[in-house]
Amino acid sequence: MKISVELTLSPLQDDWEPAIINFITNLRNSGLTVLENPLSTQVYGDYDEVMNMLQKEMKVALEAVERGLLYIKIVKSDRSNYEPHF
Repeated sequence: MKISVELTLSPLQDDWEPAIINFITNLRNSGLTVLENPLSTQVYGDYDEVMNMLQKEMKVALEAVERGLLYIKIVKSDRSNYEPHF
């Protein structure tokens, strides 16, 4: 089963940038399809591969901050080639 996952890491602290950079770098190095925009990062692939990678990387990201929020949305399908038709 293919999935699309949208992630937003929001550290609740002054020194927030290193945690976000590390999180995105780790996602990029996963070998999965990763797309980014200024508001979120999307990961695409097989459910088991994506979720196994995210289980590890979300824990690393949350351990790297004193306080933070991690928003996640999951869609059942690979939406990596989505283009609006309007």
